[in-house]
Amino acid sequence: MAKGTIIQFRRGRHVIHERHFLIDLGLKGREEANKFVGKEVAWTSPGKIKKVIKGKISSPHGNKGLVRAVFKKGLPGQAITTEVEVK
Repeated sequence: MAKGTIIQFRRGRHVIHERHFLIDLGLKGREEANKFVGKEVAWTSPGKIKKVIKGKISSPHGNKGLVRAVFKKGLPGQAITTEVEVK
């Protein structure tokens, strides 16, 4: 099990994809990021009621080791800079 940090929504100049997030797993390059494609990601809410929202790593993002994850349900904006678990 690995841990990562949510960096940002996947976005363009005019459009934000609400279910797509960029995650930093501390990897060195695109080759290492390719090994995580298809793995499950889980985000746990920090409140008293622990909600778990699951997603899946879909592809690497760029050449610096970031990955793109698609969640089944969109995460709240407060999820940015919080941790996720990769199973």
